[in-house]
Amino acid sequence: MKILVTGGAGYIGSHTCIELLEKGYEIIVADNFSNSSPEVLKRIEKITGKKFQSYQVDLIEKEELEIIFKENSIDAVIHFAGLKAVGESVKLPLKYYQNNITGTLMLCELMEKYKVKKMVFSSSATVYGMNNISPFKEDLPLSATNPYGWTKLMIEQILRDIYVADNNWSIVLLRYFNPIGAHNSGMIGENPKGIPNNLMPFITQVAVGKLEQLSVFGNNYNTPDGTGIRDYIHVTDLAKGHVKAINYLESFKGAEAINLGTGKGYSVLELVDTFSKVNNIEIPYKIVEARAGDIAECYANPEKANILLGWKTEKSLEDMCRDSWNWQKENPSGYEKL
Repeated sequence: MKILVTGGAGYIGSHTCIELLEKGYEIIVADNFSNSSPEVLKRIEKITGKKFQSYQVDLIEKEELEIIFKENSIDAVIHFAGLKAVGESVKLPLKYYQNNITGTLMLCELMEKYKVKKMVFSSSATVYGMNNISPFKEDLPLSATNPYGWTKLMIEQILRDIYVADNNWSIVLLRYFNPIGAHNSGMIGENPKGIPNNLMPFITQVAVGKLEQLSVFGNNYNTPDGTGIRDYIHVTDLAKGHVKAINYLESFKGAEAINLGTGKGYSVLELVDTFSKVNNIEIPYKIVEARAGDIAECYANPEKANILLGWKTEKSLEDMCRDSWNWQKENPSGYEKL
C-alpha cells in the first residue's frame, strides 16, 4: 500500500513516516519545508533503513502537486501539511485560511481526479472550543477560538461534505491532544523555528541553555495548582494511531472523528516537575499573564479510538520527558547539525 504523507517532514509527520515504513507501507512525502528541514528525511531513512520518494511542493501549487499523482499510484493520503501556530493565526488570518483550506481543497480535488478516496486528516482538540467540559468526546458541540482552530473545523466539515456527495470515500478525522516526546533514537523530535509555541520544546530549550526561563501562562485557573491541565501524548503513540487509522480505512466508508489522547490531564507545573525529576535538571520559570482563548482543562475521552482502531497509548509522562530531553541534548541546534 502506497501512502502520500503531506507535511511528512514535520514533527508528527516524521514520526508517522517511521511507523509506516516499519509496518511495511510504502510512503511518498510531500513537504514545502516552511517549518521543517530536508535533514529529517535523511534521518527517517537512517532510522528505518528504508528509502522513499519525497517532493518539495506546496499544496496550493496545484500543478506541481499533481505531478506526484501522475508519477505514483497512491492508495491513501495522510494529510498533516498546514500552518499551526495559534498566535500567528490571529495576526495573519488570511495566510492561515489561504494555506490550510486552499491547500486541502487542491489536495482533495486531485484525490478525486485520481480516484484516491482514502484520507486520514490531522485535526485537533481545538475544535472542541471553550465551552465543553473535559473529558472531550467526539460528539460534543464544536467551535473555535482562533483562525487556526477554524481552519481545522472548516476542513473537517469540507471532508464530511465530500463523503456525503460520494459515499466511496473513507475519511478519518484524528483530533490530537498535546503531542510531546521524540523518537527513542534521539534522531528526530520537535524542532520549532524561533521561540517555541508549545510547552515541551520551550522546557527543553531552557534545559539546553537556549532560553533563560520558561513562561507559564497563568496560575489562576480552577485547577489543583492553578495552571492549565492538558492531555500530553507521546508523539510515537500518536504516530501509531495513524497506522491504525490507515488499517481502519481498509474496511470503512464514511467520515469519522476520533480522539487521540491518553485520557489523563497533567498541569503545566506537573509537567515541569516531572521533567526536572526524570532528567535531573531544574527548569526556572516565571508566571505570566494567561493567554486569551486558553481553557483551564483539556483532556480526551479516548474510548472511541480503543474500540474502532484498537489503539491506546503505551508511553508514560516520564517517557515523554525523557525522550524530549534526549532529542534536545543530542541536537541542541535542532536539525542544523548532525
